[in-house]
Amino acid sequence: MKMREKVTSVGVFSPRGPSLSLTCRPAAMLDEAVGLGAVTVLGVLEQAYFSLQVIYARRKYKVSPPCISGPPEFERIFRAQANCSEYFPIFITILWTSGVFFSQGLSSLCGLLYLYGRLCYFWGYAESAQGRLAPLYFSARVLWVLIGFSAVGVFLSFCRVYMELDLLQALGHALF
Repeated sequence: MKMREKVTSVGVFSPRGPSLSLTCRPAAMLDEAVGLGAVTVLGVLEQAYFSLQVIYARRKYKVSPPCISGPPEFERIFRAQANCSEYFPIFITILWTSGVFFSQGLSSLCGLLYLYGRLCYFWGYAESAQGRLAPLYFSARVLWVLIGFSAVGVFLSFCRVYMELDLLQALGHALF
């Protein structure tokens, strides 16, 4: 049996040979998604960093759980972490939708920019409430770009799959 795409398999080995073999997605598909995967892992690590900062702030300012109020310095760190956590599911969903339907490279780059913006937001908010604004606006713009990429990608894929209309090909023929 000849396959057009290389398929990866994961096996569990015993002294008698492989006892279980699981076939995964084609290797080419995994290679293409490595940027999205790397940005996702980096985002999870960033969330862990934010959570650790809240733990350190609780100790520093003597705010025991479940209390969420204390000195303004603690409250800013707590709110920065909470705000970043609230947007994380939206970011991950849009990152992967944009990457799958539009461009994995551009989406990964935007994902890195978004994570950088959120890190600057966290540090800025920890310093002062005003310090959060510029990074907040930056990361919001990047998120909107990802939303735009996602919408365009899903729309073009929908037209190609369900209407048998390749709009990019039609546009290319019209322009050239």
